[in-house]
Amino acid sequence: MKTRFARLCQPMALTLAVCFGLSAFAMAQENEHATPRFVVIPPKPALPGHETPSNSLQEWNGSFTYNNTQYNYVMVGADPSTNTGALITTWLIPVKIILSDGSTWDPLAGGPLGPLGRTVVSPMFDSSTTYTQGGVDVGTTQYNDAFQRANFWSIVQNNPNSHLLLGGPTTHISVLPELVLNVPAGDGSQGRPFGNPVAEVNINYFDTQISNYMAQNNIINPSGIPIFETANTYLTSNGCCIGGYHSANGAQTYSHFTYITYVGNFSQDVSALSHEIGEWTDDPLYPHENTTPCGILEVGDPLETTNNFGTYPYMLHSFTYHLQDLVFLRYFGGPANGSVNSWWSFQNYPFTTICQHGS
Repeated sequence: MKTRFARLCQPMALTLAVCFGLSAFAMAQENEHATPRFVVIPPKPALPGHETPSNSLQEWNGSFTYNNTQYNYVMVGADPSTNTGALITTWLIPVKIILSDGSTWDPLAGGPLGPLGRTVVSPMFDSSTTYTQGGVDVGTTQYNDAFQRANFWSIVQNNPNSHLLLGGPTTHISVLPELVLNVPAGDGSQGRPFGNPVAEVNINYFDTQISNYMAQNNIINPSGIPIFETANTYLTSNGCCIGGYHSANGAQTYSHFTYITYVGNFSQDVSALSHEIGEWTDDPLYPHENTTPCGILEVGDPLETTNNFGTYPYMLHSFTYHLQDLVFLRYFGGPANGSVNSWWSFQNYPFTTICQHGS
């Protein structure tokens, strides 16, 4: 079940002093242990001045019945039964972390071969990879779209135009100006939770800063998804290590992930991105959280603790990416024959009943 993280503060300048005080208390508890994890910050009210947006995220509604109880859900994109596609505007925002010791953690470092460069051309946004699951070709497309097509394969196998793509007007994502954070000593420090040096930054502080960024950037609006990327940085709350999260400020959904460059470490390359975007797709948190017999509909968590943190290698552009396995609606009580090959997950993890966790 997803770790729900209730923010201690609401964003914007008037609350910063309060947040800093609470963050300092939280940081006193950091580094007590290193637990690889993802969290969800429950949906929050819209930021001041953004209460009545002029547009909204493209979503569709569905339902399934389990033990005579109907569970309704909302997901991103177009209803698979309509045989239409959805292209969700996507903004990628690099976040440069500067700790009080002067160390810098920058996703722009390395240029095209660095964290941001590798992310832009990864299987999350590149549509040239063909995904064949158990002998079934579910599409030559982006990883998240392939997962969602396989999730509803009983419907979309005859609907070739059913897609959910991340991009912009020309299918390319937009990279917005970098957000530079000079992290106060009480909100960040260096650590070696998995043996390699990383920045560790308090999640309350971080979420406040990126919420401010969204509020001040007129390009960002609820019809798209802003994704904030850090490099070799874990977020913290009562200990390390959070690889990413997603949330919503009113109608504005958003996400964060960290790109870890160390081979074999938690959140390696775009694995955290694949986790969070899969969960945002099936549980966007707006206009409300989804509910199922297994809690909220977060598709990455049941597999994040499996071998190699649930990731599978995909070679693209002469680089091996790691994409996390994601569970299908069947795992939450949905129809067993709805997914490709009636599988429980995109990579066919051998669950035997709903609501299990892989190990």
